[in-house]
Amino acid sequence: MNDPFAGKQIWFLTGSQDLYGEETLRQVAEQSQQVAAALDTADEVPVTVAWKPVLKDRDAIRRMALEANGDDDCLGVIVWMHTFSPAKMWILGLDALRKPLLHLHTQANVELPWADIDMDFMNLNQAAHGDREFGYVATRLATGRKTVVGHATHAVVQAKVGTWARAAAGWHTLQHLRLARFGDNMRNVAVTEGDKTEAELRLGVSVNTWGVNDLVAEVDGASDADVDALVAEYDDRYEVAAELRRGGERHEALRYGARIELGLRAFLEAGDFGAFTTNFEDLGGLRQLPGLAVQRLMADGYGFGAEGDWKTALLVRAAKAMGHGLPGGASLMEDYTYELSPGKEKILGAHMLEICPSLTTSTPRLEIHPLGIGGREDPVRLVFDTDPGDGVVVAMSDLRERFRLTANVVDVVPPDAELPNLPVARAVWVPRPDFATSAECWLTAGAAHHTVLTTALGVSVFEDLSEIAGMELAVIDDGVTPRDFLRELRWNQAYYRLAQGM
Repeated sequence: MNDPFAGKQIWFLTGSQDLYGEETLRQVAEQSQQVAAALDTADEVPVTVAWKPVLKDRDAIRRMALEANGDDDCLGVIVWMHTFSPAKMWILGLDALRKPLLHLHTQANVELPWADIDMDFMNLNQAAHGDREFGYVATRLATGRKTVVGHATHAVVQAKVGTWARAAAGWHTLQHLRLARFGDNMRNVAVTEGDKTEAELRLGVSVNTWGVNDLVAEVDGASDADVDALVAEYDDRYEVAAELRRGGERHEALRYGARIELGLRAFLEAGDFGAFTTNFEDLGGLRQLPGLAVQRLMADGYGFGAEGDWKTALLVRAAKAMGHGLPGGASLMEDYTYELSPGKEKILGAHMLEICPSLTTSTPRLEIHPLGIGGREDPVRLVFDTDPGDGVVVAMSDLRERFRLTANVVDVVPPDAELPNLPVARAVWVPRPDFATSAECWLTAGAAHHTVLTTALGVSVFEDLSEIAGMELAVIDDGVTPRDFLRELRWNQAYYRLAQGM
């Protein structure tokens, strides 16, 4: 899929006023361009930071907000009060702004030139109280925002801005996302249900359903030449089981797996879909449950949810966009079974077939095995172990008046032993702060069993995304206790219900 940052910008807005005269305003413009350039050239900031002319009155501020709203290439705005910019000038602009907002509390200089400070210097360098004035009115208006404090050249500041920019890209992705469901969700399952109308209102994602046989028509229409080329690509990229290679007794199964990929890719591209779901209970004329095709499409950036789980599909797509260009990956995941030996507790995650190979730097094995569910031919799939490292497991639940994200910080680890009889891709992780606390909090939150596992992103990007989206976020990490976690959930419940209004 397309680079979510290509051609996109974060606008850098500087607040001032006409009180200080042309010479001071010239310096404001020069120095604010230097601050914007420091962020634009920072390795941690994945998108262009575009400086805009200094804003000095309420009409210009409102026009700038409306221009940002109307520009699909603007992911969000960074605002800095270089001098004292009376915040009543910002009321109409902030009220109109619909793009993600970051308030950068910085100043042009790092060190104070103590011996040279005069009133001209003080008039020019007033962010220390100019930003406080802005912060007041933003709070008075209940304007959601990210606040970052420190000099724009400092690595910690650039990292925080970069994280927020990634969250803004995730939000932009959701706002423009079209999601195709092939069939409905798995029968009698509660957590994969949800309010698709509310999702479009709150998040922007359009979720609709197509008959599986609409997909089958594309699969059956794949040309033999395209199948040949795709099978050759499989041979080059993976360790293909001998029985699946040309001349092998199961080669036709691999060719049909290639047809599924070609048909599915064609359907998604024609409809401009960025995410999709399937369901083993509704396969229509498909001869295999899609496995390999789903894995490869996720590796290309598509979101996916199994068993009709559209909430997880959109979450995977957002994680793909936010993590673009970073080492690691993101995938549909499911907590499957536990290791409960004292002192060795951990979770083995997997799914029937559909785990994304972006989670490994090793060469996956392309295999075929029976699948005792779905009632179709044996499906082809990639098999691998997820690379060890830091990770976050995130689930999305519909709680009637709000969507809740639950995020657990985890350590992905190697399996305790080989898994020669488990013919699917998998991940093993140790949840923080420990297994029992993590599981108790997860269950208390009503978090789903389908998740996105990301090894590219930390929990901070989901904090920023939830703030931008107005979604609840419940975090399970090193500092959590079940008692405090339950108390936070109860406070959140009251807050989000009150925030909906009458």
